[in-house]
Amino acid sequence: MSESSFLIKVPGSTANLGPGFDSIGMAVSRYLELDVRTAKSWSFHSHSADLVGIPPGEDNLVCEVAKYVGQLFGIRIPPCQVEMTSNIPLARGLGSSAAAIVAGIELGCYFHTEAVSNEEKVRIASLWEGHPDNVAASVYGGLVIGTHSDAFTRVIPAGVPKLDLVCIIPKEEVMTKTARNVLPAELPFAKAVQAGSIGNMLTAAVLTNNWELAGEMMGEDLYHQPYRKQLIPILDKVLTYAASEEDIYGAALSGAGPTILCITKQGDGKQVSEKMRLAFGEVEIDVLSPAPDGVQLTNRSLD
Repeated sequence: MSESSFLIKVPGSTANLGPGFDSIGMAVSRYLELDVRTAKSWSFHSHSADLVGIPPGEDNLVCEVAKYVGQLFGIRIPPCQVEMTSNIPLARGLGSSAAAIVAGIELGCYFHTEAVSNEEKVRIASLWEGHPDNVAASVYGGLVIGTHSDAFTRVIPAGVPKLDLVCIIPKEEVMTKTARNVLPAELPFAKAVQAGSIGNMLTAAVLTNNWELAGEMMGEDLYHQPYRKQLIPILDKVLTYAASEEDIYGAALSGAGPTILCITKQGDGKQVSEKMRLAFGEVEIDVLSPAPDGVQLTNRSLD
């Protein structure tokens, strides 16, 4: 096989929006980028602060996923030298692992002789990850709504919301496994029905661009935020603050946290972030936007 060189760019993501647990995701304007060149052996390098300590060899998640793609399609994935750049913080609820999974799928699919559809990529990613919200957002861009099981994966791209996303990003990490472990094994039937109806209202609200109602439903989640707040002490304070501010539609834990997402009208993010800095002091606050494009691959001519 002749030498190949290409670039992969994957947006990060936020998931759940409260009661859209494991089913609603949105791509955000932080990115993982891979500079890939075929080589004699696998190697991964990065100078990004958010990728300190990444595995440098075949145990890198990107490599593992790329090889998995090769097994699925019966193709050989040649070793690659990969330079990784990212401003998606690890274990903060902004889709860092999902971005790596999607990057690995894109890398693997590059060496397939047949085109692989976004639907197939999302199915592969969901089988690996266990749910479609973050990975589908990183594949499609914008807002996505999906469901997944061993038998099927279904995702509907729902456009690119015109919003600003004000993110409070605590310094402490929360591993997804830890955040899963605090969730109950089951919910009483009546509570499950109520939780489902809140999730249905959230979906209807985002699909009709009724972000005031969507924000209200984000704060009414019964699936995960009531249990995960023990891991993120600032969560209750931010939810209460957001509910009292007219220029914030709503707030929710981003993915498994600890990042907390506040949604505002497009153009209002800067002023909201400045007010929140005064309210919450020494904590990282960034203004992001929904990323319109999902994963992108660009061939590069070899020198």
